[in-house]
Amino acid sequence: MATASNTQQARTVNTVDHGKLDVRALVLLAVLLAAGFILNFTVGKAISSLSGGVISPEFITSAFCLTILVVRPNVPQALVIGLISAAVIQITTTSPFIDFAAEGIAAMLMAVIVNAGMRGGAKKLVPAIGTFVSTVVSGCIFMVIKMAMLGVVAQLAAAMLPVVIATGLFNAILVQALYIPVCKALKVSE
Repeated sequence: MATASNTQQARTVNTVDHGKLDVRALVLLAVLLAAGFILNFTVGKAISSLSGGVISPEFITSAFCLTILVVRPNVPQALVIGLISAAVIQITTTSPFIDFAAEGIAAMLMAVIVNAGMRGGAKKLVPAIGTFVSTVVSGCIFMVIKMAMLGVVAQLAAAMLPVVIATGLFNAILVQALYIPVCKALKVSE
């Protein structure tokens, strides 16, 4: 006979296992990427316009960072998450294919940061730090490839680096704010 305590325990069982890139993890990624895609077209464009282009949030980067935080995949699995995210970005980008390198590497870096940091004492700061570092690395990779393609080094770097850093800060705040509510909604341990 089940007691109220046993019933309560059954309700709090994790619905997503850390370290598994299974159907649940891919559904989470798909939902977050869809939300990121819509937010890029609406809120992202509004913030970019209001800030004169200084802040250009990339909600898809936030989406894959949040997915990696919740799922905690290994590095090869994170690469898959990054490449799927880059494929979604291709729909709206003005610079095709660059995001495959940028997002792939950034996703792997995020996985390394999350898997190392969530075991350490700075666990509460990992969402913000990991997202900031991953976003800046992604932006810098994008910037370097774009500069190489255009042959305009100093001017493009001077224009893009502040945007990359501001976007990293924005994404870090967003993911930090969403991490605990998403974990609670999915009944996943933090």
